[in-house]
Parts: sequence; structure tokens; C-alpha cells
Amino acid sequence: MKKKVLALLLTTSMVATLVGCGNKDNTTTTDDTNNTETDADADADSDADADADADADSDADADTEAAADEPWSGTITVWSPQEDQDAGWLSAQCDAFNEAHPDWDITFEYGVCPEGDAKNNVTADVEAAADVYMYANDNIPGLVAANALAELGGTYLDYVTSTNSESMAASVTYNDAVYGFPFTSNTWFMYYDKSVFSEDDIKSLETMVEKGKVAFPVSNAWYYQAFYVANGCTFFGDGTDESAGIDFSGDKAAAVTNYLIELLNNPNFMDDTDCAAGLAGLQNGTVNAMFSGTWVTDDVKEALGDNMGVAALPTVTIDGNQGQMKAFLGSKAIGVNPNAENPQVAMALAAYLASEESQKAHYEMRGILPANINVDVTGDAVAEAVADTLVDSSIMQPLTSKMDAYWQDYCNIGKLIVNGEITSDNAAEQTEAANTAMNSDVAQ
Repeated sequence: MKKKVLALLLTTSMVATLVGCGNKDNTTTTDDTNNTETDADADADSDADADADADADSDADADTEAAADEPWSGTITVWSPQEDQDAGWLSAQCDAFNEAHPDWDITFEYGVCPEGDAKNNVTADVEAAADVYMYANDNIPGLVAANALAELGGTYLDYVTSTNSESMAASVTYNDAVYGFPFTSNTWFMYYDKSVFSEDDIKSLETMVEKGKVAFPVSNAWYYQAFYVANGCTFFGDGTDESAGIDFSGDKAAAVTNYLIELLNNPNFMDDTDCAAGLAGLQNGTVNAMFSGTWVTDDVKEALGDNMGVAALPTVTIDGNQGQMKAFLGSKAIGVNPNAENPQVAMALAAYLASEESQKAHYEMRGILPANINVDVTGDAVAEAVADTLVDSSIMQPLTSKMDAYWQDYCNIGKLIVNGEITSDNAAEQTEAANTAMNSDVAQ
């Protein structure tokens, strides 16, 4: 049984206040303009690398280094997606961490857990769960409520706030505390065939469906909210005001539902539930554009070759009003279980796995775009598209347990549209009913 450790690894008070989620300035995870390596960067790297220069250490780091010299032998359990283990990235980073800390004799045990499943898997038995694990940032409220995710302080906090864009740092901030180290953004964008669409064509979805076949996950609530937001629907006001609720009401929302019905009746548009149909269509030429994330990049490259285009989201014109589609923006991060037998070692490992060098290796071995603004991915078309998406066509996915109401009560709208159960005759009624149910649950 692991010891319960309720105190933070570092008791140093938080030294930075994060800017609110609504600020989209410099939100790219790949643009290091106006960002230079600070002492905090070096300090965080020293936690992850015993060979860091001593003159870069702060007082807090001196304490950490002193603790690192204290001999310890034990097992650290790490959970990650299967792909990180198959590619050898996880074991390579853990081995390097071991070498960097010769006074720690660590045995690593690995378990498979996709980032999106972290909340369910970890909270099933918090004390038996991994010491260090990867998670999607929307898992944070549930993990914190279960005492399954440690808060960051001191130089670890400095590292997160100084080596990530404001949006990435905000993505792991909950109730004014930072929980974990972001290692990549989590959003979606557009892939298209450059032999079919020009750079002007892809600015408008209506233009695209006139010239080629477009696949979109209408039945997936993580995606189709982009249409509703484009026409004025909102999540908790600016995304942070829980009292504002979720506003998918009235004519503006009903118009979107009708728009989606009309799109699905267009032979040049199709639902792409799990991206499989879109990818297959790109391969055989029956689909010319699809919407997904970085996880399908290799497949799209194989399908389109030099004709692969990547871009932020287009605009849509709904009921005569042009609006910008906006994807949910989040991150994937590395966190520490506060019930770990040795939370100091676990925290140091988590920082190492999210260090600049580890993120660089993640990118080189698996194509995982780095969150760290100091990792150079210049010339990567996907990185540029993600950067454009973060700045121009995204909203922060709200970090609140009240978002559960959206997933529970509104997630079926897209499926019902695809299945033909919501039609133009009942669109307004069904949309309003879903909004009422959703906000009833939000109020609880």
C-alpha cells in the first residue's frame, strides 16, 4: 500500500499568476517569439538532468538537488499510451532519467493507459494506480477531486509557466493551481488534398463542398460544437464563468442544427464518425478533406503524399451569418499521483518526461508536437496548422466538472442528426430540449 502524501513536493509558494484562458495572444505551442530561456527553464532542466550547470540553480533547486543526493531504492510505476512504449520513447527517457540520478536506484514498471482514459483508470483505485501518468487535461477536475493528481509548486511551476504558451499553461490550471506538465496540445484541424482545393478555397466550408467531398465527425460532440460556437453559442460565458451555464439555446442554436441537416443532405459532405471513412476516402480519392488531429498525420501523408495540405478551420455561413468554426483546445500532460511512495522522485520523473529534450525525442520518434516553446519544429506544416488553429480557430475547453452535462445531454444531437431522427421539422424543439436538459444538470 502506498503512503498517502498530502503535502506538496515543494512548499515554495506559487510565484506566477496565469493569464486567463480567454487570451489567445501567443497561444502557439511552436512559436518562441518573445520567449527566451529563463533561469526557471534552466532550473526545471536541472531537476530533470543532474548534469545541468550549478550556477543556474536557484535556492529552491539547491534544496531539490540536495534531496536528489539522498539515496533511494524503489519502484516507480508509469502509465502511458501503448504507442509510447512500442516506439521505445518511454523506456529510453526513463533509462536516461535513471542515469541522471545515480543515487536513485529505480526499477520502472510500465502500464498502458491512453491519456483520455486516465481519469477512469486512475480513480478506480487511486492508491494502486501509477505514480506518474499521462492524461488529457479535461480529466483534471475528476482527478483532483479524487486526490489523484498533485499540484505543482516552486521551480516545477516556474518551468510550466516559462516554457509554455499562456494557453498551454492555462490548460493545466484548475482552481488557480497548476496540475501537471503539458507535453503537447490537444485539438483538431483540417487535412485536405491540395490538388482539389486552393488556399482560398479552404477558407470557407461552403466553397469546399462545392468543389470536393468533405468528411467531418458530425456525430462526435468534441467536433460538432465548432459549428454552434461559430454561430454564437457559448460554454460558461468566456469559458470560465460556471454561473453563465452553456448557451446552446434559441434561434442561433436551432439554425446550426438545421445547417448540419442540410450539410448531410449534400452529396459532397459526409459524417466521419471515427476518421476511418475519411482516411479511406483520402486513400481512394472519394474524399478530399477531413478534420482530425495529429494522431492521423502519418496516415494522411501516406494517402495524399505531396498533395497533403494542413490548415486551421474554415468559416461557415449559417442563416446568412458568417462565423469562424472553433475547435476545442486542450493539452495532454504528465502528472503525479500524490499517493506515490516517493512523490519527490515521481515529480522529478514527470518533469523529466516533459523536459525539452524528452519532448524533442517524442517529436522525433512519434511526431508528437511539443508544447515546450523552445523545441524548434520550424517548417513542419502540421505544427504551423496547429499554431494557426490555436490562435485563430479554437476555444479553451472548459476545465470544470460541469462540462459533464454537455457530454451527457448534448452529445446525442449529432448522432440523432446523422441517423435522421432530428429533421428540419423538429430541429428547433429537439435543440432546445437538449439545451434545457444540459443546463438543468449544470445547475446541480
